[in-house]
Amino acid sequence: MARRVPLLGVVATTQVVGMFVALVVALVRHEPVPTGPDLAWSIGAGLCGVVGMTSLYRGLAVGRMGVVAPTTGVIGAVVPVLVGFVTEGVPTVATIAGIVTALVAVVLVTRAPGHQTDRPTGVEWALLAGIAIGGFNICIGQLSGAGQFGPLVVLRAVQFVILVSLIVLWRQPWRMHRSDVAKLSVVGVLDMLGNVAFISAAQVGALAVATILSSLYPVTTVLLALGFLHEKVTRSHVVGIVLTVAAIALISVGTSG
Repeated sequence: MARRVPLLGVVATTQVVGMFVALVVALVRHEPVPTGPDLAWSIGAGLCGVVGMTSLYRGLAVGRMGVVAPTTGVIGAVVPVLVGFVTEGVPTVATIAGIVTALVAVVLVTRAPGHQTDRPTGVEWALLAGIAIGGFNICIGQLSGAGQFGPLVVLRAVQFVILVSLIVLWRQPWRMHRSDVAKLSVVGVLDMLGNVAFISAAQVGALAVATILSSLYPVTTVLLALGFLHEKVTRSHVVGIVLTVAAIALISVGTSG
């Protein structure tokens, strides 16, 4: 029987590792402490991030990676574009086509296989994760560009405080095996590096393009799920995954013009 790892403990560990790494780098680089709007947007990113990461990890744990990862990626990419639609006006034809394609992709990747399976899709967690990650991307896009690691320290600290509070108030399990902590430390560092890359891309280029390109991560997740977990993917799932990439490409073209 597989050993269960506490979800909140997993997320808390990855966030505190990322926070300390970001703090060390910020001190070495002499980055300023976020203040004013940067502080507010960093806190907002932390709130969205804790919901997004917890929901994503939960979906990956209880559902199928081939469904959860593409759905989260597509929703996380579409949310900032829709917000831009409300605040900046009607998007281009390519962007609209990309959004429609994304919706079709979500339907296809969340379809149940032809045979019955005991494992749920996890799509409800994927939808919540995608919306929250989209909010995270929007908040990150509002940063002034005064630093990359300072905001990460703030948002990681916010996430850690929230997670510890949930563990204490709900009396949730959090203790993990030493080997799990070592693995999660690697995840925390990689997660932090991904955030740094995204912040840098959003500061030097268009937020929408950075968001869309970063949303290609489900392709890697699905390939790993196929290779290591031997998940079964139906023909409709394959078409949905391909459409996910197509949707991201269309939105990228539409928002970069």
